[in-house]
Amino acid sequence: MAKKIKNYRTAPFDARFPNTNQTRNCFQNYLDFHRCNKALSDKGQDVAPCDWYQRVYKSLCPLSWVAKWDDQIEAGSFPGKI
Repeated sequence: MAKKIKNYRTAPFDARFPNTNQTRNCFQNYLDFHRCNKALSDKGQDVAPCDWYQRVYKSLCPLSWVAKWDDQIEAGSFPGKI
């Protein structure tokens, strides 16, 4: 699995988001990354499996969106449920 994750350069096809506009795919992978990190950290487990979501959202999302969402998480005003 780790080798598969390392070899991906862009986000693979996701059947949940078949259309050209990948905005929802970007946001969902951002949420999944933070949810995964939170869940595994709370259990005291390795968060390496969460790297998959991070690679996908970094491939799909504009940097300005990610920076804005990171700032919102720090400020406690992020609209998504993590």
